[in-house]
Amino acid sequence: MMDASEFETLLGVRARACEAALDALLTATPAPGEIARPERLVAAMRHGALGGGKRLRPFLTVETARALGLEGEGPLLAGCALELIHCYSLVHDDLPAMDDDDLRRGRPTVHVAYDEASAILAGDGLLTLAFDVICDERVSADPARRLAAAQGLARAAGIGGMAGGQALDLAAETAGAPLSAEDTMQMQAMKTGALIAFAVDQGAILAGASDAERASLARYGRALGACFQIADDILDAESDAATLGKRAGKDAGRNKATLVALLGLPAAKARREALAREAEAALAGLPGRDVAVLAAAARFVASRRN
Repeated sequence: MMDASEFETLLGVRARACEAALDALLTATPAPGEIARPERLVAAMRHGALGGGKRLRPFLTVETARALGLEGEGPLLAGCALELIHCYSLVHDDLPAMDDDDLRRGRPTVHVAYDEASAILAGDGLLTLAFDVICDERVSADPARRLAAAQGLARAAGIGGMAGGQALDLAAETAGAPLSAEDTMQMQAMKTGALIAFAVDQGAILAGASDAERASLARYGRALGACFQIADDILDAESDAATLGKRAGKDAGRNKATLVALLGLPAAKARREALAREAEAALAGLPGRDVAVLAAAARFVASRRN
């Protein structure tokens, strides 16, 4: 079993590798086929994507692939594609028309540091760059695996995943009645869980996992994504902006649909722990694979403080 200290050290190593790869992708030098990269747009994109974050999603892609026997540049680049999607979503979520946040990772959000138009375009740029990256031959020599990863990324991020979940979240703020627990869990599975679950599945796709292995990892990823969101809601209720690096207490202030609001803190914490155990249990479906890091990730998600 991997202890918490070992896990956080490895998470830091992977985060630095991801940061370096993102830095190399977000340069002012045009890629083949591009005409020019406007300086201010590149700066806004870099502000939204670099300089912070645990990089948990790329970590999960890299470590899932590694557990299945695949290491190297491919999973890291695929993880970067997913992280670009995640970063674009944060840039757009922070806009005044959505969550209206002015602090992210301890720094001014993109629309505050630049302006709203630049933030919208920066998000657009990060989103489209993600698909440029996932199609890169360095991700996998097998075009079928690259195609499957690109399609999975689109579905996790799109109308039936993250974007759809954000739409449901915004609608819930002004609904006449609060969402039920079931509807809240569905919304959170789309808004947050879909990208986390796909981070795991993407590693499995690139490593050529068997159907049985992908099914077990899918159960792991779904439970991990749900655990992450509940942990986030609990942190919002209990922590402060200095610890979180973003505004705290905003869920209650905006009438957000959360399990904390529906169940109360003690029950939400119990569910968080149950989901972490469920994620770990799903890894039993991968006999002979080294899943210690993935098991530690479930414990980390449940116990994180920011």
